[in-house]
Amino acid sequence: MRLLFKQRFFSWFDSYDIYDENGNTVFVVRGQLSWGHRFKIFSARGDCVGVVRQRIFTFLPKFEIYRGDGETYIGCISKEFTLFKPRYNIDFNGWHVEGSFLEWDYEIFSHTGAPVAVITKEIFNFTDTYSIDVKNPNDALDALMLVLAIDAEKCSRDN
Repeated sequence: MRLLFKQRFFSWFDSYDIYDENGNTVFVVRGQLSWGHRFKIFSARGDCVGVVRQRIFTFLPKFEIYRGDGETYIGCISKEFTLFKPRYNIDFNGWHVEGSFLEWDYEIFSHTGAPVAVITKEIFNFTDTYSIDVKNPNDALDALMLVLAIDAEKCSRDN
């Protein structure tokens, strides 16, 4: 399953539309006013299916991930201290993430080392645009929430 993750051009808060290969909206992500980054993910029907919330006052960036409207904690992702290649610690699903030197391309792997998703930043766009190739469509929401956390961490560092 391929998802196209595209930031809205005119938005006060980080907002994204997530499309499938046919251009159909799969998810809508709305940034919310808060200390640190906070995103709510909605299904195409308008149901809140996930929340990504940045923990503040931590040495390295850390994002908590929830199912539904923020009531079911499923884990967190935190940036690890590295010099060259970005690495993130993920405490759910047994997944781990590895990225390219430029931090535009990522791969998510299962606990067995099998690929879960490949994330590629598409260049020459006015806004952040990513292609997310997910092996199992049931993992699409979790992969999307990881991409949101990684992109928010990178944006915070660049500002």
